[in-house]
Amino acid sequence: MNAEAALERLLAGNKRFMFGKSEQTPEHPIIERFRLAQGQEPFAIILSCSDSRVSPEIVFDEWLGDLFVVRTAGHVVDDVALGSIEYAVEHLHSSLLLVLGHERCGAVTAALEGGHSRGHIHAVTMPIWNAIDECGNKPTVDEVVRMHARLTAKELASSRPVLARAVRRHELVVLAARYDLESGKVKVLDE
Repeated sequence: MNAEAALERLLAGNKRFMFGKSEQTPEHPIIERFRLAQGQEPFAIILSCSDSRVSPEIVFDEWLGDLFVVRTAGHVVDDVALGSIEYAVEHLHSSLLLVLGHERCGAVTAALEGGHSRGHIHAVTMPIWNAIDECGNKPTVDEVVRMHARLTAKELASSRPVLARAVRRHELVVLAARYDLESGKVKVLDE
């Protein structure tokens, strides 16, 4: 499936989800599970926040094997997340990578509030500071969410060698999007 068709499928599934018309559970889920045990062919990669209110499989009305999902707080990319995404591109041939930010992101809020975090939370908030700086003086959480998704998508599209090569060869499209918690709508930020 090419990236354009993958995006259309995601947005159609999101529309079903928004209106309470989800339909992706197969007629014979046990048989489908056995089929999927033989291998996976996810048509899209979703990098999203770990927030429990943002489950890509549900938000896009998809089922097991359809999406390759990488979730970290604030959709922050570290080496493990990047390696996971590269695996999906090189070995599973997914053609679309969607970076999914969301309304009222706690990681973005923590980064905006600044201060010193205990433990490893600093590893989550530090990469978000670039988006805060890019937004300018006193940005809102939502402005930073959108900017962070855009910057993450841009960084991933140029990540060498795997992702940049796939983008250059038109094998991968990388887009940023934002999920609205109340309406359930996913809006692509830059196509």
